[in-house]
Amino acid sequence: QLQASGGGLVQAGGSLRLSCAASGRTSSTHTMGWFRQVPGKEREFVASIKWTDGRTYYGDFVKGRFTISRDYAKNTMYLQMNSLKPEDTAVYYCAAQRLSRSVYYTPTYDYWGQGTQVTVSS
Repeated sequence: QLQASGGGLVQAGGSLRLSCAASGRTSSTHTMGWFRQVPGKEREFVASIKWTDGRTYYGDFVKGRFTISRDYAKNTMYLQMNSLKPEDTAVYYCAAQRLSRSVYYTPTYDYWGQGTQVTVSS
């Protein structure tokens, strides 16, 4: 089970940190990631992290503004978002894979959190 939190309203140029706490059979987690979605559009890859070795992957639009990390002991993943823009406004979802698969596509993830709303005002 995944529980996302940390969303909110922030002005352009501001920062937010999202958290995703994993519970249950976390020993089978291979990769965790963040996606985002706006109404009428497909869910978009934001970032992911390999749970054991910490390798990270980012969507092209991130351009150094976001940092994904994890606390292995707490079974929690984070997304630090800086220099936020109005176009970053979306519902952000965390997700987890049990096996090694492509990290960029939603069908490759086995578990999903409920989503947390991020709104960036101009």
